[in-house]
Amino acid sequence: MKPDRPTVLKKMSGSRALLFCLGRSLICLAVLAATSNRVCANDSPLIERVKSTWRAQNGETIEQIISNVSKVAQFVPRMWGVAELDQNEYVFVSWTRHQDVKSDEQYAITWKVALDGTIELASTYAKPMELGWRALALSLIASEVRDGERDANLRFLHDPTNFNFVTTTQGRLGDLLRQGRCTIVEPVGVDYLPKRNDKPTEKGDLWRVLLLVNCNIPGPRYFTHNGVITFEKSEGQDWEPQSSLAKRIAAFPPGSWFDRMEPKEREELEGPRPQ
Repeated sequence: MKPDRPTVLKKMSGSRALLFCLGRSLICLAVLAATSNRVCANDSPLIERVKSTWRAQNGETIEQIISNVSKVAQFVPRMWGVAELDQNEYVFVSWTRHQDVKSDEQYAITWKVALDGTIELASTYAKPMELGWRALALSLIASEVRDGERDANLRFLHDPTNFNFVTTTQGRLGDLLRQGRCTIVEPVGVDYLPKRNDKPTEKGDLWRVLLLVNCNIPGPRYFTHNGVITFEKSEGQDWEPQSSLAKRIAAFPPGSWFDRMEPKEREELEGPRPQ
Protein backbone atom coordinates (compact mmCIF):
# COMPACT_ATOMS: atom_id res chain seq x y z
CA MET A 1 0.00 0.00 0.00
CA LYS A 2 1.31 3.42 -0.88
CA PRO A 3 2.15 5.53 2.18
CA ASP A 4 -0.35 8.28 1.30
CA ARG A 5 -3.29 5.95 0.52
CA PRO A 6 -4.75 5.76 4.07
CA THR A 7 -4.60 9.55 4.40
CA VAL A 8 -6.60 9.99 1.19
CA LEU A 9 -9.21 7.51 2.34
CA LYS A 10 -9.74 9.29 5.66
CA LYS A 11 -11.03 12.35 3.85
CA MET A 12 -13.88 10.46 2.14
CA SER A 13 -17.46 10.22 3.30
CA GLY A 14 -18.52 6.90 4.81
CA SER A 15 -20.46 5.56 1.83
CA ARG A 16 -17.87 6.75 -0.68
CA ALA A 17 -15.05 5.20 1.32
CA LEU A 18 -16.90 1.91 1.52
CA LEU A 19 -17.53 1.76 -2.22
CA PHE A 20 -13.92 2.69 -2.92
CA CYS A 21 -12.61 0.05 -0.54
CA LEU A 22 -14.85 -2.70 -1.89
CA GLY A 23 -14.08 -1.85 -5.50
CA ARG A 24 -10.30 -1.86 -5.35
CA SER A 25 -7.91 -4.74 -4.88
CA LEU A 26 -6.25 -4.96 -1.46
CA ILE A 27 -7.54 -1.60 -0.25
CA CYS A 28 -8.40 -1.24 3.41
CA LEU A 29 -11.74 -0.68 5.08
CA ALA A 30 -10.24 0.53 8.33
CA VAL A 31 -11.51 4.04 7.58
CA LEU A 32 -14.99 2.81 8.54
CA ALA A 33 -14.19 3.52 12.17
CA ALA A 34 -13.99 7.20 11.35
CA THR A 35 -16.59 7.50 8.59
CA SER A 36 -19.52 5.11 9.15
CA ASN A 37 -22.72 5.88 11.01
CA ARG A 38 -22.12 3.14 13.55
CA VAL A 39 -19.21 0.85 14.29
CA CYS A 40 -19.09 -1.92 16.91
CA ALA A 41 -16.16 -4.17 17.65
CA ASN A 42 -15.57 -7.84 18.45
CA ASP A 43 -18.54 -8.67 20.70
CA SER A 44 -21.40 -7.87 18.29
CA PRO A 45 -24.05 -10.61 17.85
CA LEU A 46 -23.98 -9.85 14.13
CA ILE A 47 -20.28 -10.70 13.99
CA GLU A 48 -20.94 -14.02 15.71
CA ARG A 49 -23.77 -14.76 13.28
CA VAL A 50 -21.53 -14.12 10.28
CA LYS A 51 -18.75 -16.27 11.77
CA SER A 52 -21.14 -19.15 12.50
CA THR A 53 -23.11 -18.94 9.24
CA TRP A 54 -20.74 -18.15 6.36
CA ARG A 55 -18.89 -21.08 4.80
CA ALA A 56 -16.44 -21.54 1.97
CA GLN A 57 -17.46 -23.91 -0.80
CA ASN A 58 -15.52 -26.71 0.88
CA GLY A 59 -17.21 -26.10 4.23
CA GLU A 60 -14.39 -24.20 5.94
CA THR A 61 -15.38 -21.52 8.45
CA ILE A 62 -14.11 -17.97 8.52
CA GLU A 63 -12.06 -18.61 11.64
CA GLN A 64 -10.47 -21.74 10.14
CA ILE A 65 -9.51 -19.79 7.02
CA ILE A 66 -8.07 -16.84 8.95
CA SER A 67 -6.10 -19.11 11.29
CA ASN A 68 -4.55 -21.14 8.47
CA VAL A 69 -3.80 -18.17 6.21
CA SER A 70 -2.05 -16.33 9.05
CA LYS A 71 0.41 -19.23 9.35
CA VAL A 72 1.66 -19.08 5.75
CA ALA A 73 1.03 -15.55 4.43
CA GLN A 74 1.89 -12.08 5.68
CA PHE A 75 -1.54 -11.82 7.24
CA VAL A 76 -2.00 -10.48 10.78
CA PRO A 77 -5.67 -10.26 11.90
CA ARG A 78 -6.47 -7.15 13.94
CA MET A 79 -10.08 -6.50 14.92
CA TRP A 80 -13.64 -7.35 14.00
CA GLY A 81 -16.20 -4.63 13.47
CA VAL A 82 -19.70 -3.84 12.25
CA ALA A 83 -20.41 -0.82 10.07
CA GLU A 84 -23.80 0.55 9.13
CA LEU A 85 -23.83 2.48 5.87
CA ASP A 86 -26.79 3.48 3.69
CA GLN A 87 -29.14 1.21 5.68
CA ASN A 88 -26.89 -1.80 5.04
CA GLU A 89 -24.77 -3.56 7.63
CA TYR A 90 -21.26 -4.82 6.98
CA VAL A 91 -19.13 -7.06 9.13
CA PHE A 92 -15.41 -6.72 8.61
CA VAL A 93 -12.15 -8.05 9.95
CA SER A 94 -9.14 -5.78 9.56
CA TRP A 95 -5.64 -7.12 9.00
CA THR A 96 -2.12 -6.01 8.22
CA ARG A 97 0.85 -7.61 6.55
CA HIS A 98 3.17 -6.94 9.48
CA GLN A 99 2.82 -6.79 13.26
CA ASP A 100 4.45 -3.37 13.57
CA VAL A 101 2.42 -1.64 10.86
CA LYS A 102 0.56 1.56 11.78
CA SER A 103 -3.09 1.22 12.73
CA ASP A 104 -4.23 3.38 9.79
CA GLU A 105 -2.46 1.16 7.25
CA GLN A 106 -4.84 -1.78 7.36
CA TYR A 107 -6.74 -3.91 4.91
CA ALA A 108 -10.09 -5.56 5.57
CA ILE A 109 -12.24 -8.48 4.49
CA THR A 110 -15.88 -7.48 4.48
CA TRP A 111 -19.23 -9.30 4.45
CA LYS A 112 -22.50 -7.60 3.54
CA VAL A 113 -25.54 -8.62 5.58
CA ALA A 114 -28.68 -8.06 3.50
CA LEU A 115 -32.03 -7.08 4.97
CA ASP A 116 -33.27 -10.65 4.46
CA GLY A 117 -30.31 -11.98 6.46
CA THR A 118 -28.31 -13.19 3.47
CA ILE A 119 -24.57 -12.97 4.06
CA GLU A 120 -22.32 -12.20 1.10
CA LEU A 121 -18.55 -11.78 0.95
CA ALA A 122 -18.24 -8.23 -0.38
CA SER A 123 -14.45 -7.76 -0.77
CA THR A 124 -13.65 -8.72 -4.35
CA TYR A 125 -9.95 -9.27 -3.70
CA ALA A 126 -10.81 -11.77 -0.94
CA LYS A 127 -13.22 -13.83 -3.05
CA PRO A 128 -10.65 -16.64 -3.44
CA MET A 129 -11.44 -17.54 0.19
CA GLU A 130 -14.77 -18.89 -1.09
CA LEU A 131 -12.63 -21.73 -2.52
CA GLY A 132 -10.95 -22.37 0.85
CA TRP A 133 -8.01 -21.12 2.85
CA ARG A 134 -5.32 -22.31 0.45
CA ALA A 135 -6.78 -20.30 -2.43
CA LEU A 136 -6.87 -17.13 -0.30
CA ALA A 137 -3.34 -17.71 0.96
CA LEU A 138 -2.03 -18.22 -2.57
CA SER A 139 -3.80 -15.06 -3.76
CA LEU A 140 -2.37 -12.96 -0.94
CA ILE A 141 1.16 -14.33 -1.32
CA ALA A 142 1.03 -13.69 -5.07
CA SER A 143 0.07 -10.10 -4.26
CA GLU A 144 3.02 -9.86 -1.87
CA VAL A 145 5.34 -10.95 -4.67
CA ARG A 146 3.86 -8.38 -7.07
CA ASP A 147 4.23 -5.66 -4.43
CA GLY A 148 7.89 -6.52 -3.79
CA GLU A 149 7.34 -7.68 -0.20
CA ARG A 150 10.37 -9.33 1.35
CA ASP A 151 10.12 -12.88 2.70
CA ALA A 152 7.04 -13.82 0.69
CA ASN A 153 6.36 -17.53 1.17
CA LEU A 154 7.49 -18.75 -2.26
CA ARG A 155 7.70 -22.32 -1.01
CA PHE A 156 3.97 -22.33 -0.33
CA LEU A 157 3.24 -20.44 -3.55
CA HIS A 158 5.14 -22.96 -5.67
CA ASP A 159 3.95 -26.15 -3.93
CA PRO A 160 1.71 -27.98 -6.45
CA THR A 161 -0.34 -29.65 -3.71
CA ASN A 162 -1.74 -26.26 -2.73
CA PHE A 163 -3.54 -26.12 -6.08
CA ASN A 164 -5.54 -29.30 -5.50
CA PHE A 165 -8.68 -27.20 -5.06
CA VAL A 166 -8.68 -27.06 -8.89
CA THR A 167 -10.22 -30.32 -10.08
CA THR A 168 -10.29 -31.91 -13.55
CA THR A 169 -11.65 -35.11 -15.06
CA GLN A 170 -8.14 -36.56 -14.67
CA GLY A 171 -7.85 -35.62 -10.99
CA ARG A 172 -6.68 -32.73 -8.85
CA LEU A 173 -4.41 -30.21 -10.53
CA GLY A 174 -1.60 -30.29 -7.98
CA ASP A 175 -1.37 -34.08 -8.08
CA LEU A 176 -1.34 -34.05 -11.89
CA LEU A 177 1.50 -31.50 -11.95
CA ARG A 178 3.60 -33.59 -9.57
CA GLN A 179 3.00 -36.75 -11.59
CA GLY A 180 3.85 -34.81 -14.75
CA ARG A 181 7.15 -33.69 -13.15
CA CYS A 182 6.25 -30.02 -13.37
CA THR A 183 7.54 -27.24 -11.15
CA ILE A 184 5.75 -23.93 -10.69
CA VAL A 185 7.58 -20.69 -11.53
CA GLU A 186 6.57 -17.02 -11.53
CA PRO A 187 4.12 -15.52 -12.05
CA VAL A 188 1.29 -17.15 -10.13
CA GLY A 189 -2.25 -15.82 -10.07
CA VAL A 190 -5.30 -16.85 -8.03
CA ASP A 191 -7.95 -14.21 -8.59
CA TYR A 192 -11.64 -13.45 -8.71
CA LEU A 193 -12.79 -11.42 -11.70
CA PRO A 194 -16.10 -9.56 -11.41
CA LYS A 195 -17.93 -8.68 -14.59
CA ARG A 196 -17.70 -5.00 -15.47
CA ASN A 197 -21.11 -3.39 -15.83
CA ASP A 198 -19.97 -1.33 -18.81
CA LYS A 199 -18.73 -4.45 -20.66
CA PRO A 200 -21.47 -7.10 -20.27
CA THR A 201 -20.11 -9.27 -23.10
CA GLU A 202 -16.74 -9.81 -21.42
CA LYS A 203 -15.99 -12.71 -19.10
CA GLY A 204 -16.48 -12.00 -15.46
CA ASP A 205 -17.79 -13.24 -12.13
CA LEU A 206 -15.36 -16.11 -12.13
CA TRP A 207 -12.29 -17.45 -10.37
CA ARG A 208 -9.10 -17.80 -12.39
CA VAL A 209 -5.94 -19.73 -11.62
CA LEU A 210 -2.89 -18.89 -13.74
CA LEU A 211 0.38 -20.80 -13.47
CA LEU A 212 3.65 -20.96 -15.36
CA VAL A 213 5.40 -24.33 -15.18
CA ASN A 214 8.55 -26.09 -16.27
CA CYS A 215 7.99 -29.80 -16.93
CA ASN A 216 10.80 -32.34 -17.06
CA ILE A 217 9.16 -34.52 -19.69
CA PRO A 218 9.41 -34.93 -23.48
CA GLY A 219 7.25 -32.49 -25.36
CA PRO A 220 7.20 -29.19 -27.23
CA ARG A 221 9.28 -26.54 -25.48
CA TYR A 222 6.30 -24.23 -25.82
CA PHE A 223 4.61 -26.39 -23.17
CA THR A 224 7.49 -27.74 -21.11
CA HIS A 225 9.34 -24.41 -20.56
CA ASN A 226 7.25 -21.62 -19.05
CA GLY A 227 4.13 -23.47 -20.07
CA VAL A 228 0.94 -21.54 -19.36
CA ILE A 229 -1.79 -23.23 -17.34
CA THR A 230 -5.07 -21.37 -16.95
CA PHE A 231 -8.28 -22.67 -15.38
CA GLU A 232 -11.49 -20.73 -14.78
CA LYS A 233 -14.55 -21.47 -12.70
CA SER A 234 -17.91 -19.71 -12.58
CA GLU A 235 -20.29 -19.84 -9.61
CA GLY A 236 -21.79 -23.32 -9.31
CA GLN A 237 -19.78 -24.67 -12.25
CA ASP A 238 -16.79 -26.99 -12.59
CA TRP A 239 -13.30 -25.78 -13.37
CA GLU A 240 -12.74 -25.35 -17.11
CA PRO A 241 -9.29 -25.41 -18.77
CA GLN A 242 -8.57 -22.33 -20.86
CA SER A 243 -4.97 -22.56 -22.10
CA SER A 244 -3.74 -25.25 -24.46
CA LEU A 245 -1.60 -26.92 -21.80
CA ALA A 246 -4.45 -26.85 -19.28
CA LYS A 247 -6.73 -28.57 -21.81
CA ARG A 248 -4.16 -31.35 -22.30
CA ILE A 249 -3.73 -31.80 -18.55
CA ALA A 250 -7.50 -32.08 -18.18
CA ALA A 251 -7.88 -34.48 -21.12
CA PHE A 252 -4.95 -36.91 -20.84
CA PRO A 253 -3.23 -38.75 -17.96
CA PRO A 254 0.16 -37.47 -16.76
CA GLY A 255 2.95 -38.77 -19.00
CA SER A 256 0.78 -38.76 -22.12
CA TRP A 257 -0.08 -35.08 -22.47
CA PHE A 258 1.77 -34.78 -25.76
CA ASP A 259 1.30 -38.27 -27.20
CA ARG A 260 -1.66 -37.32 -29.35
CA MET A 261 -0.52 -34.31 -31.30
CA GLU A 262 -1.37 -33.81 -34.93
CA PRO A 263 1.71 -33.21 -37.12
CA LYS A 264 0.37 -29.79 -38.09
CA GLU A 265 -0.14 -28.83 -34.46
CA ARG A 266 3.35 -29.99 -33.48
CA GLU A 267 4.87 -28.07 -36.38
CA GLU A 268 3.03 -24.89 -35.38
CA LEU A 269 4.36 -25.16 -31.84
CA GLU A 270 7.91 -26.27 -32.57
CA GLY A 271 8.45 -24.53 -35.90
CA PRO A 272 9.22 -26.16 -39.24
CA ARG A 273 11.98 -28.74 -39.27
CA PRO A 274 15.16 -27.74 -41.12
CA GLN A 275 15.47 -29.15 -44.64
